[in-house]
Amino acid sequence: MIMKEKLSQAEQIKELLRRGVDEIIDRKHLENNLRSGRKLRVKLGIDPTSPNIHLGRSIPLLKLRDFQQLGHQVVFVIGDFTGMIGDTSDKESERPMLSEEAVRENLKNYVMQAGKIIDIKKAEIYYNSQWLGKLDYLEIGRQADIFSLNEFISRENISRRLEKGKRVSLRELLYPLMQGYDSVAVKADVELGGTDQRFNLLTGRNIQKKYNQEPQDIITNPLIEGLDGRKMSSSFGNTVNLLDKPEDMFGKIMSLRDEFIIRYFILLTRVDMKKINEYEDKLRQNINPRDVKIELASEIVKMYHSEEAARKAREYFIHTFSHKEIPANIPSFKPKTYDIISVLVESGLASSKTQARQVLAQGGVKLNGKIVKDSALIISAGSVLQKGKLKFLKVK
Repeated sequence: MIMKEKLSQAEQIKELLRRGVDEIIDRKHLENNLRSGRKLRVKLGIDPTSPNIHLGRSIPLLKLRDFQQLGHQVVFVIGDFTGMIGDTSDKESERPMLSEEAVRENLKNYVMQAGKIIDIKKAEIYYNSQWLGKLDYLEIGRQADIFSLNEFISRENISRRLEKGKRVSLRELLYPLMQGYDSVAVKADVELGGTDQRFNLLTGRNIQKKYNQEPQDIITNPLIEGLDGRKMSSSFGNTVNLLDKPEDMFGKIMSLRDEFIIRYFILLTRVDMKKINEYEDKLRQNINPRDVKIELASEIVKMYHSEEAARKAREYFIHTFSHKEIPANIPSFKPKTYDIISVLVESGLASSKTQARQVLAQGGVKLNGKIVKDSALIISAGSVLQKGKLKFLKVK
């Protein structure tokens, strides 16, 4: 386990305002508040647009924990109302509205997932339907009067959509008001969010002024690349989720592009920066990037599972991938029918028959250690089916 040296409060504040930070508004004001010893109310909101919190969202959650460890009050807002409306901040097309039932289903495990990073017992947890569901048209009209249509459509992604003739709904204009009013409801001193949230975060400052509150300071964090190099997003399917099994989490990190190793260490862990600099030096000296990536995967699995789980996941990866061995104790499955497409779908190795055919055509399936591409293949009982590098199944 990598131990961090005990930092003085001044050093902790310096690290708080540097690591995983893209921009601070208003830096001087926030620094003065932090040095004053005042207990700040630090807000982070997440919309449950999918059932999983992924590593991209762990960046502001880790920053929330940093504030918590300095003695500040963290406020975690689950956007059960805004999740239905849909945030357009990072979208190149209109985000569809989600049903109340879908959002309710998605958020079931959000508090538990956030609790893998922050101390839930010391945090304030809110669902923003508590206040947003009570606003009337007059109050919304007063909030909407704060900013102009030009301010909204000048946002880069919105202006691109308009130039291409894509639809921008009036509903999308309301989202920043809702997120901003969240800050009023919880009396936020600081709000955290990704760089794509800048407009919404600034709207919060303006709405707080309208309600005679001191405007919140803002910390934006960089967005992290997913496993395919695009921004990590549930809609892209390129995520590492906090609830992934240790072996799956480890294997996903090992599939990461080498160029993102250090970036993942800095943004997604709290490994000491001196140690990260050592890893960076090793990579410059042409050490095998896989060796450093193994350390990264071990650290991330340890954070969300345990040191023992990380050790086992590491061993599993080395035996199954590096040594090309079939692991012991692989799960067994008895299918209803034995054609390979049905087995892949019934067992959960593929989400649909279409995906099963795609992964077969791409050479991503092995039968008893040999690549198979025949979608009409019939599997015999006792065979070992492998999808990708780490998923094995024994057919009964």
